[in-house]
Amino acid sequence: MVSCSVFPVLTTISQPSLCSTLLSLHRTFLCCAMMPVLEGIWGPDFKMGNSGLGVYPDEHSGTRAWGPPVTCGGLSLALELPALIRHLRAAWRARRGGAQGHKRTQGGTWCEALQEEVEEVKQDLENSCAHLEADGRLNTGHAGVLLAERRGSYPLIGLRVLNTSSQQGEVESGTRRKLNRLLSFQRFFHASRLLRGLASHSPGSLHILDNDYLGQAAHMLSKVETWNFDIFLFDRLTNGNSLVTLMCHLFNVCDLIHHFQLDMVKLHRFLGMVQDDYHSNNPYHNAVHAADVTQAMYCYMKEPRLAEQLTPLDGFLGLMAAAAHDVDHPGVNQPFLMKTRHHLASLYQNTSVLESHHWRSTVGMLRESGLLSHLPANISQDIEQQLGSLILATDISRQNEFLVTFREHLDNQDLDLQLASHRHFMLQIALKCADVCNPCRDWELSRQWSERVCEEFYRQGDLERKLNMEISPLCDKLTDSVPAVQIGFISYIVQPLFQEWQRFTEPSLLSQMMMSNLHKNKDRWSRLWCVHAASETQPHSEEPGGGGGGDGEDIS
Repeated sequence: MVSCSVFPVLTTISQPSLCSTLLSLHRTFLCCAMMPVLEGIWGPDFKMGNSGLGVYPDEHSGTRAWGPPVTCGGLSLALELPALIRHLRAAWRARRGGAQGHKRTQGGTWCEALQEEVEEVKQDLENSCAHLEADGRLNTGHAGVLLAERRGSYPLIGLRVLNTSSQQGEVESGTRRKLNRLLSFQRFFHASRLLRGLASHSPGSLHILDNDYLGQAAHMLSKVETWNFDIFLFDRLTNGNSLVTLMCHLFNVCDLIHHFQLDMVKLHRFLGMVQDDYHSNNPYHNAVHAADVTQAMYCYMKEPRLAEQLTPLDGFLGLMAAAAHDVDHPGVNQPFLMKTRHHLASLYQNTSVLESHHWRSTVGMLRESGLLSHLPANISQDIEQQLGSLILATDISRQNEFLVTFREHLDNQDLDLQLASHRHFMLQIALKCADVCNPCRDWELSRQWSERVCEEFYRQGDLERKLNMEISPLCDKLTDSVPAVQIGFISYIVQPLFQEWQRFTEPSLLSQMMMSNLHKNKDRWSRLWCVHAASETQPHSEEPGGGGGGDGEDIS
């Protein structure tokens, strides 16, 4: 260590001299007190130099040594390297701080500056590693366990036991996509004018994309409120960056960035974390699904009856919950986690296991990114709680609970959207609709989502068969065809919910279009199911490879 009297001298070093000193650190002598330690490490060949302060190399033995000592202002900088770096950093900070910094350092020592730096680092570590406190309404007493509920910490389900070669190909493909997204992010920061605080009404507000894709993707974003929005095409145009790009655009056009004074770098970091935490090897529950739900949620929030009552906070919560509602989904359902005694099933006591994990992961990323750190603590905590309420509403096992309440409100005509609680309930219903709206899309989009979700179900069924477990409902590819799964899903889940939604939004062109698509898609699946059933009952000996061959490949 150096005497405190050295500090005023170092504060007077010119910038070039300071740089020269830093460049010479590799040739700095260690203090004499360190010599016994170094001799113990490198042996007796590590010798003292003629000056008595340094060491010199032995030309014949190649002994490790440093050059002559560095002096500054007549003082020998015989410091340990880390201590010297901290000392010089503190000096340069004080110099850059001007008169105020100089005045502060005159009254203290470099130890105080070092203490301040340690506190800063400690605070950064606490912010990045802070675990989620136990919530009063859920998981009370699990505060310690929730330390593991950070992003990216989810133990992967062993799906790789099914087909190692295909999984390896998926991993390599995912790596390439991630690299493309990283390159896309680099161009984003250089080309985007959104970082300069564009107003939502500016003609250039759509210019948030890479130059390579600016024309086509920006044209799609200009029609983001239309129901025939092709999220698969948009994902290709944005280089697999659909969720981040869509959310940045919607936050901009909804004026949420300006209203909440959001830091664009923090926002982009948070959205990137959310997008990366979706598992790209999931056929259905991936970032493209999250982007699709977000786009649908935006369409529902634009419905006149909702749009005229929603506040900026409602818009913020709705879009954020839609984007993160399935984050870190493992590609298997809650019964599978319970049967395999997964730690999340124990943590959440077999109740809304995945939805609770999605919420906690979202809160962890919000805190890690610091997106809401500029808001008062009570406001940020309230936002976290309301996000949890929205995400937990997507639990399909609570479908009847929400549907009954929604129907009662409509029957009694007592929905008052000027009340925050009623607006929040309608956001829950809107998010539930957005989460299961695939059968209400155009046939080509609806068919792709149907095949994807069934493929994810079948993967779980294959894994259960591999582990000699009972195969979950809808997960047996030998008995549960895509048409049969979709007909049941539409009849018992989607149709009852959207019938009530149409009552709420009436008159609404969007609701009419969705219900029309729903009926057409259900009829089409019914016809395909009849063909599939006929092919299954037809003797294979009469027409080898016929019947279900072509149709079976087309629909499953």
